[in-house]
Amino acid sequence: MAKPSLKAELLFNLAFLASAALLLGVATILALEALTSGLTPGQLLPLVLVTVAVDVGIFIVFGRYLVTRHVLIPVERLVRAADAVAEGDLAARAPDAETRDFATLGERLNRMTDRLLDAQSQLVRTEKLASVGRLAAGLAHEIGNPLGAIGTYLEVARRRGVDAEVTGGMARELERIDRIVRGLLDYARPRDEAVQALDVAVVAEAAFELIRAQGAFRRAAPRLDLGEDLPRVRGRAHALEQALVNLLLNAVDAIPEDGEVVLGVRRWTFEPEQVEHTPRRATDPGSATFPRPSGGRGAIPQAPDLATGTVGALVFVADAGPGVAREDRARVFEPFYTTKAPGRGTGLGLAIVARTVFDMGGLVWVEEAREGGAVFKLFLPEVGR
Repeated sequence: MAKPSLKAELLFNLAFLASAALLLGVATILALEALTSGLTPGQLLPLVLVTVAVDVGIFIVFGRYLVTRHVLIPVERLVRAADAVAEGDLAARAPDAETRDFATLGERLNRMTDRLLDAQSQLVRTEKLASVGRLAAGLAHEIGNPLGAIGTYLEVARRRGVDAEVTGGMARELERIDRIVRGLLDYARPRDEAVQALDVAVVAEAAFELIRAQGAFRRAAPRLDLGEDLPRVRGRAHALEQALVNLLLNAVDAIPEDGEVVLGVRRWTFEPEQVEHTPRRATDPGSATFPRPSGGRGAIPQAPDLATGTVGALVFVADAGPGVAREDRARVFEPFYTTKAPGRGTGLGLAIVARTVFDMGGLVWVEEAREGGAVFKLFLPEVGR
């Protein structure tokens, strides 16, 4: 039910107060006429003054109640919320109000708080990216040259007949170090590929066929599920293909033998309530639709604000593996956070996926899949949205 405006509420109560004043005045006059017959003017004056004082007191008490209920209490709540935000408590929220005006004001204050939270998170993310960039540049310089030298010595060792198992193990570890350094550089460096209108189905099919051609699906039951009437989205084809390849490889790693892996694309309309890890707070009123993870926001790239009803493409990668624990779902996109066993992951793959999708104006999150494992979902707005 729509809330009344403050103006309408006050006008109604003031009209009620004026009507009550007229009725009380008439009743007072009639009562005085009945009670004061035969009294002298000197005796009548104190009685009139007492009656007027009682009437004025009644209306002052009632008027104070109206002002306190409809104005002072909502203002006090807003001031408390604003003071809490000013002291750094960005979780503070302005409560709902009885009238539309204060409810709207509270919503605007909450929206401002959301913007401050996003700005703070963006600052943390920028500082982290700068640190990763410096670290990556230092690693590339300090590790790259020794790696090249070690590779040369390894080749010499092979030619001299060193045990093939030993040289093979050394080569694998060198490749692993090289992948870590490249992953750091991929995460930190800016994207050079131009943003353009994409056919998501073509990109998804290319990623699927690339994994199939590499033989990575040999222990999986893969399935490509492309919907109809798919919208074109704005993005980077190569970056999106690499993100899907990353998710598919993660899915293959997670499943048991002959487990199912599904790559699908659907036309989809964005609704914040349907996105498990970009929820509105329970106290968010009305149109406050600011996507945010349920925890650790500052550690992942900045997610864009998408309005309810935004049309686009939903890309999903589902698997029949063990899934992602609920307490880990908000953190798996953070750099260096991984749920894999030591030595099997660097914690950069999903961070690069998140940055790729966010840079294209989309969202990424993880839920429980119908196949029993995890489903990573990417939403990219339609071109022109």
